[in-house]
Amino acid sequence: TMVMSGTYRQASVQNADQVKSDPANILLARGPSKRLSAEMIRDNALAASGLLVEQLGGASVKPYQPEGLWIEKGNFSHELLRYKADEGDSLYRRSLYTFVKRTSPHPAMVAFDAPNRDICTMKRESTNTPLQALVLLNDPQFVEAARVMGQRLQAEGGESPDEKITYGFRLATGRMPSAKEVDILENLFTGAKDRFSQKPTQADSLLAVGEYPVEPNLDQVETAARAMVASTLLNHDEAYTKR
Repeated sequence: TMVMSGTYRQASVQNADQVKSDPANILLARGPSKRLSAEMIRDNALAASGLLVEQLGGASVKPYQPEGLWIEKGNFSHELLRYKADEGDSLYRRSLYTFVKRTSPHPAMVAFDAPNRDICTMKRESTNTPLQALVLLNDPQFVEAARVMGQRLQAEGGESPDEKITYGFRLATGRMPSAKEVDILENLFTGAKDRFSQKPTQADSLLAVGEYPVEPNLDQVETAARAMVASTLLNHDEAYTKR
């Protein structure tokens, strides 16, 4: 009932009078606006791409992370000396199930202020750093999500280029794009497709990221170009900010 109320569903945009009279929004004159938690950012990317496994319960899982982090920290446990990522569906479980080693927590989660669980945390910090943008652009989990989302746009996005852009925008942000936003993303797609057509090895390198198989029946150059659009959408502030 609260989520569907008119108060909660207001836009988070504030005018000058609201800033002056109610800067902390105590009177609830505007909707909420805050960055999603580390777990929700990853889950949103997986959901938009269609990778998210919604199974509930079960053992902890180990998604992708850079090699060598655990052994660099040293450990008295032989079982926790080296990190070995899982395979198959375990790579795409909800972030709630990610295995946490307190001396070396998952780096992408740490980048988005997830606590390492050394102590009880009453309220998480919410920072804004360049490292977060690097995670969204380059982390294998997000690159893989972008390329699989590129496949999804081709398969499910409709016939016209505008329909595919609109579909992807809604998957990532939950709203319809403006005509200007569609034009920008369409220009991005065209430029990326031209580049990958001239340098197909770059498309192959992009599509090789992650374990999820590439759909062989789809045009690989277009898939790579759609992946660049999808990556841009997953880096859109509305894809990781609640407004």
